[in-house]
Formats: sequence, C-alpha cells, structure tokens
Amino acid sequence: MSTEDLCYTPATELASRIRDKDISPVEVTDAVLERIERLEPKINAFATLTAQSAREAAREAEAAVMRGDDLGPLHGVPTTIKDLHLVAGVPMERGSYIMQGNVPESDAPFVTRLKDAGAVILGKTTTPEYGWKGVSQSPLTGITSNPWKLGYNAGASSAGAGAGAAAGFGPLHQGSDGAGSIRMPSHFSGVFGLKPSYGRIANWPVSNGDQTSHIGPMTRTVADAALMLHVASGAHPLDHYSLESPPADYPALLGEGVRKLKIAYSPDLGHARVDPDVAALVADAVKVFEDLGCSVEEVTPEFGPVGPDLIRFFWTVHEATLGEHLAQWEDKMDPGLVACIRAGRGNSAEDYLAMRVRKLAYVEQIHRFLQEWDLLLTPAVSVAAFPADRLQPEHWPQHPWDWIMWAEFSYPFNMSGSPAASIPCGFTAEGLPVGLQIVSHRFDDLGVLQAAAAFEQARPWAQHRPPID
Repeated sequence: MSTEDLCYTPATELASRIRDKDISPVEVTDAVLERIERLEPKINAFATLTAQSAREAAREAEAAVMRGDDLGPLHGVPTTIKDLHLVAGVPMERGSYIMQGNVPESDAPFVTRLKDAGAVILGKTTTPEYGWKGVSQSPLTGITSNPWKLGYNAGASSAGAGAGAAAGFGPLHQGSDGAGSIRMPSHFSGVFGLKPSYGRIANWPVSNGDQTSHIGPMTRTVADAALMLHVASGAHPLDHYSLESPPADYPALLGEGVRKLKIAYSPDLGHARVDPDVAALVADAVKVFEDLGCSVEEVTPEFGPVGPDLIRFFWTVHEATLGEHLAQWEDKMDPGLVACIRAGRGNSAEDYLAMRVRKLAYVEQIHRFLQEWDLLLTPAVSVAAFPADRLQPEHWPQHPWDWIMWAEFSYPFNMSGSPAASIPCGFTAEGLPVGLQIVSHRFDDLGVLQAAAAFEQARPWAQHRPPID
C-alpha cells in the first residue's frame, strides 16, 4: 500500500488491521502527518497541528497492541477536532483574535469518548470566526482552501474538517452544525457528513444557540461515520439536552437497505434558489432511490417559505451577543460578522419571544411533515464551491452578511433537531463536488445512515481524490 493510499484508508479498515498487527499505529500516524505537513501550506485545514502529541499517542497505541491490551474500536486511528470544541492543553481560538492564546484544561465529553476508544488526535481544524458563516475564511487563520480547487470555499464552520477529510488528512473528522456547518463543507469538499439528532452527541459547554448546534462525523465513507457516531454518542450529565436513550449499533445495522421506503423529494423547499448544475445533479441522484425500490414523490413542503425570516432573525440576534467585543476588537474581526452583529441589535425580549413562538410553530410543521415520509431528499447547498474571499458567489445577490441565501436547505433541520446528512452525488462541469441532503424524522439517525449507505453502494465516490498531489 502506498503512503497516499494509507492516508485515504477508511477508519473501519485501519482499526481492524491495527488489531491484527498488519499495520502499526505509528506507521499510520506518521504517514498522515507527513502528508499534512507537505500539503497543509496549500490547504490550511489546521488551526493547531499537534504532531508531537499525536506521535506520542501513536507510540502508546502501538505498545498496547504489542502487549495484547484490550483495544477500543478506534485504536490508533487518526482523528481531528474542530476548533470550536475543547481539547485539554490545545488552543481553542475559534478563528478569532479575541480568543487567541486560550488553552482549555478539559476535554469536551465527545473528545474523551474518542480518546477512550483509542483515537489519535491530530489537532484542531479551522473555522470561520466563532463559526458564524458558511465560508472557509477567518481573520486569524486566513483562507482554508477547497482541495478540489485551491482558493475556493471549503464551506461553513467545519471547513478544516471537510477539507482535511477530502485531502486525505486521516479518516475521521469531527464537525458541528448550527445551520449547516457539517453538511455544507461536506457538500463543497465531496465527503460525507452527518448532523445527527439534536442531543445524540453530548455538547459541553452547552451552546447558547437555542438548541440548534449538533456535533457529528465528517468522513469519506458512510461506515466510518457510523463508527464514529457510535463511539461519540450518549448522554452526559453536563449536557441536559443530551439524549438518554442509547444509540443504535449503527455499524452493525448499516447494510439493511432502503427498499419500499416512502421518500419525499423537494428541489427547492418551495422558495430556495438553486444553481442549475447543482439542481440537475441532485435530481439525477434522487433517481437512485427509485432504482433501489423506493417510492419517490416530488413535494413542496408548506414549512419551507416560513424559514427565511426566522433564520435571519435568530442568526443575527444570537451573533449580537458578541457585540461586547466590538469596542476593543472590531478592527480585527470579520467585517461580515460585525455587520451581522449590528443587524441583530435593538431587538427586545418581547421581539425574541414573539419570534420564538413562530419558530416553535414552524418546527411543529417540519415534524408533522416528516412523520408522513420515511425520508426527505433535497440539495445540500444551492451552489458549488466559489472563491473563498467572497461571502456570496459573484452571480448571486450581494449582501454585507447574508450568506444564508445560498444555504436555505440546512437550517430548518437544525431548528427541528432532525438528523440530516450530505452525501456526494456528482461533480459540476468545473469538477466541483455536489451533495445530496438526506433528512429523516427525529431520532432516526440509523435511517439516514442506512439510506446513505445504500446510495454509496449504488454510486460509490470514495475512489475520487482531489488533484492536490
């Protein structure tokens, strides 16, 4: 196996071969780190690369294998963590000069679970400032490039995770998603990303985003995402929203198929603008489910047009909580974030609660709609990747902060807490990836994974690698 092939080997295979002493954790970690160190100047996927501690962890993992210790399901597998989440002793700077030099003393609960399962943590991946937008650029870390076209958007706040997964920087990458930040970078970078049901993976410190921020896996295969989700899931006493019900055995149940499912397909949710090349690839991908024996019906959900006013209110109001930093830091902040903060100021508590009443009714509409179907299919994002120094593609309307106009398909299912995934479904004429979104009703993470696995088998994509070598 070549070094490049080793870097692209799925976690499921790596973990098995490490247990069988066919591959060494040190060999794997060295190969991935060497690839990162060679290509990182082009990609810029890492806010902090912890190469020394990763090599130490790999040596400890190898020693455990040789001693015959009990090994966890991710033993020796390279893994990254997004720089909005805690890893003890590693800077968490959130893509902002405001947070520069901040080093936490504790791990987030899911990080502890990944470590306990044997994962080797490579470092922290890049994010826009405070994760506020869908473009892979921040004042602190600069542009994170899409591996399929350097200088182009790798998408959303889990940008480094998506770019790292596509570039072969190991198999497992953690993302988080408050309005699409797992699914958007997965779409832009041509990888698989799952936003599980809200609370499936405990989130501490608990987000102040009105129960919209989900943690989930970003990988090159569905089986890797199932494995990572299974390890990271579970209740935690510090997250009072975390689900008490134990997760299903996602890896074991992955291959049960989708035959005879009743599936809704909405090309625009009744209001969203979509570029023609994206729309055509998604429409073609939907046909796969008909070939797999499903009943597919094109629909226009009533809840769709209700969403734009809600997301723009809540997104700006929640970002306005960062307004306390403007006096000291405005000249070093993302100008779009500053505009978003200012747009959210001046709303009263009464305004917020009145909009929340509307939001709760909207969420109920979504749940009632999803009860009628086994799955909902939509585009993951309205556009393919565009230059990362822009907030909107050049051919779209321009606005000082509103990137949401090309991302109308993701946030509804953050508000509803429903599981949703982006799975690669093709490439534009320019060679840029496009994702199909698969949504199910609350708690049906397994159903989304099974549908994604069936699609992956019918339309494999993991053999495609970006031309960065």
